[in-house]
Amino acid sequence: MQLKNRKDIYSELETILEDYCKGCFLYSTIRKEKGRSTAHKFCISQCTVGEKIRTIGSQLTDMPKG
Repeated sequence: MQLKNRKDIYSELETILEDYCKGCFLYSTIRKEKGRSTAHKFCISQCTVGEKIRTIGSQLTDMPKG
């Protein structure tokens, strides 16, 4: 899915974070057992939602500012 402008991309990212990441059981469990940085690494490298966030976020780096 290719979004048209930065505002749309930020909006999509915010929606995903609100719907899927806020209150995530896996994140809170890993954080309690192994720490915040391990939980963050899990989200970035293994979580399917994290993968989607990275994909959408990469559109920001490819897009000229303005």
